[in-house]
Amino acid sequence: MSILTKILPIVQIVISVLLIIAILLQQRGQGLGGIFGGESISFHKKRGFEKIIFTSTIVLGIMFALSAVAALILK
Repeated sequence: MSILTKILPIVQIVISVLLIIAILLQQRGQGLGGIFGGESISFHKKRGFEKIIFTSTIVLGIMFALSAVAALILK
């Protein structure tokens, strides 16, 4: 068993927890209208922290998918 096969599950757990946090932070930014069923149709450009969270969610999703493929190949 190589060191990579021992570390990969831990890396996947860390990436998945970070991905969950990033997704939950995005959901929080939608406001209270979605909680009560009201739908707000307003589009705006992502700026600042919202853009950082958005791009980090995409990067974390890609990293998780690549680590899952790597786990399949290594087994």
